[in-house]
Amino acid sequence: MANIQQVARAAGVSTATVSRYFAGLSVRSHDAIAHAVALLDYTPSPVARSLKSGRNHAIGVIVPDITNPFFAALVKGIESEARGSGFELILGNSDEDAAIESSLVAAISQRVDGMIIAPVVEDDAAVAGFIAGGSPAVFVDRDIVAGVVGETAARQTVDRVLVDNAAGAALAVEHLAGLGHRAIAVISGPLDSTPGRARHAGFLDEMARLGLPMSADLVRISDFREEGGYTSMAELVDLPERPTAVFVANNLMAIGALRLLNDRQIPVPGSVSVIGFDDLSFAPLLNPPLSVIRRPDVLQGATAARLLLRRLLAKPGEEIPPERLSLPVELVIRGSTSRPNPEGTR
Repeated sequence: MANIQQVARAAGVSTATVSRYFAGLSVRSHDAIAHAVALLDYTPSPVARSLKSGRNHAIGVIVPDITNPFFAALVKGIESEARGSGFELILGNSDEDAAIESSLVAAISQRVDGMIIAPVVEDDAAVAGFIAGGSPAVFVDRDIVAGVVGETAARQTVDRVLVDNAAGAALAVEHLAGLGHRAIAVISGPLDSTPGRARHAGFLDEMARLGLPMSADLVRISDFREEGGYTSMAELVDLPERPTAVFVANNLMAIGALRLLNDRQIPVPGSVSVIGFDDLSFAPLLNPPLSVIRRPDVLQGATAARLLLRRLLAKPGEEIPPERLSLPVELVIRGSTSRPNPEGTR
């Protein structure tokens, strides 16, 4: 196996320069070192690096559901930035369980230099404790709300990378209303999470702005899981007056909702138009292809990683104010939405 001395000789630099390169610092011979590392297939010893620099050269990433394609894409974006700066990832899946998340934070915190996390709930004592300990953290897909544990410390130190959830929900309603739908239902996620709450509010606000009727029967609060979407859609289609269109507030619930409609042999969009939030790689291949509100998932992860690395690689004493970034979303129209069909409803 190659060692750091061989990398230095191949790049024509000192071993100290190579060490600076792997510490993520700026060096003049960056490209030459990168070429030598690739040529020699060199991997620095994590133990040696941590002893020498006082860093773990690792970033913790905790997501609530790794089976969700959105979080898989998010991690891809994080990894692309982290590896380019010499940091490895330690990944944890909380499975939407606050107790599991607390255990993961405790287990990972001593092995990483900072953490990127999408908390299960925003009032999370374990996450607040990690932040209070002075470790850098970035929230993705979650915001800091008033009254939560450690709110003051978090607002002073935690970066957040969100998307415009409310605008996305409004785009969905505007699209369906533009097709002529008035009986529009919503399957929302948990209202104690930023995306669940913001998308739900965006939906209701746009319905009100357009003067569309909003019955409590057409509102379902679910769990961002596939089975939650299935159950909620079953309740909606069993109503005496079935909605002609449904906005489903995340990708997994949309899959569940479409599965229910397929099981019941209810045509989409002939009887019910469906639009989801978050794109899927196979959405264009569905029959019909699914209309969605798309967000830049890989970019959201990469942005979170850049914000964290900025703190980890900062000079001692450098003050970095926290940022709250909101990335734009877009409407992608496919075959699952159309004008309402009077003959397709009961």
